[in-house]
Amino acid sequence: MHRHLVKSALVAGAALAVLSACGTGSGERPSEARGTEAAVPAPPEKKPVKGLPGMPPVLDPEDVYAADRPDKLSPVVKDFPSRVYVPNTESDTVTVIDPKTYEVTGTIRVGRQPQHVVPSWDLKTLWVNNNRGHTLTPIDPKTGRAGKDVEVHDPYNLYFTPNGRYAVVMASLDRELVFRDPHTMKVKKTVPVSCYGVNHADFSLDGRYFIVSCEFSGELLKVDTEKMEVVGQQRLPFEGAMPQDVKVSPDGKRFYIADMMAHGMWALDGDKFTEPTLMPTGKGCHGLYVSRDSHEMYVTNRGEGTISVFDFTQGKLTKKWKLPDGGSPDMGGVSADGKVLWLSGRYDAEVYAVDTRTGIQLARIPVGSGPHGLAVYPQPGRYSLGHTGVFR
Repeated sequence: MHRHLVKSALVAGAALAVLSACGTGSGERPSEARGTEAAVPAPPEKKPVKGLPGMPPVLDPEDVYAADRPDKLSPVVKDFPSRVYVPNTESDTVTVIDPKTYEVTGTIRVGRQPQHVVPSWDLKTLWVNNNRGHTLTPIDPKTGRAGKDVEVHDPYNLYFTPNGRYAVVMASLDRELVFRDPHTMKVKKTVPVSCYGVNHADFSLDGRYFIVSCEFSGELLKVDTEKMEVVGQQRLPFEGAMPQDVKVSPDGKRFYIADMMAHGMWALDGDKFTEPTLMPTGKGCHGLYVSRDSHEMYVTNRGEGTISVFDFTQGKLTKKWKLPDGGSPDMGGVSADGKVLWLSGRYDAEVYAVDTRTGIQLARIPVGSGPHGLAVYPQPGRYSLGHTGVFR
């Protein structure tokens, strides 16, 4: 700091504004700092977000993912072993992988057709969604042991309200959003929907609403979180649309929805809920995963074995990585340090580990049949919104 001040004085002479600005950061030269307050305007204060009642405060109004920085683990999970949990929909198992060695360390028998492995809001439990078995299997991420199944009808996917008050079951074939107790899974409210195939979602910056994709009717829903009511519905402007994963932009101004039939992702103004625009990414666009620095989003194109990279600041695709020997990259997550993207190979009974800096495939690991919504755990964040790991 002192070297910097001397150098500034030599270069700028009487530029006290520069010296004062530097000195202020360390508490030095208070008289100069006071004398130049008017000349150096303070950065504009970020307006605090009035979030959903009971929700942990938004750390940064301009970055909803501010708590997800590399290795910024909650005290709740810091002692959990790092593992990748892979639900195999056709094998009725969960394959467990050690991400350091890329080796399978175990196989857990679960119910019929497990779709996703979902971290609980309080980060203490992993819930396996046994869609056709109509159960949730709890896994203790500290020990890797499965507990007693909990009866839950049609749990295709699972989310949690940002205040932790409810679990939200995406009952795809039942055509319902079912709000449940996040621990016991007892039903609190059932919300019938008129669309087909509710499956993925994400919440607004303030947590007051969430956007849901309806896979089989090509529609989107907007749901009021506190009222637990559908407040908006629209059909995507593409014949045969099949929306999949949903992610909100860091600044909360846009929602992105992967569409495996439109071969791209839709950009939607969630607040206004007006007609979205399509950005082509690749055949079978499916999963969306945000980088640890909130700058990029990894987009899986299941139908062509590629991963597109979207830059939030530029608002465009900047790279495309192709898996060697092809593949069917589906769902997954980013490692705690942000260096590896883990993806299931839905139609190839394998899992891919991809370097997030280069796009190079690091490993290709055989697993059970029909691997789907794998979870990398633990991950940074204060609480989980569900799916394969959406953290705030």
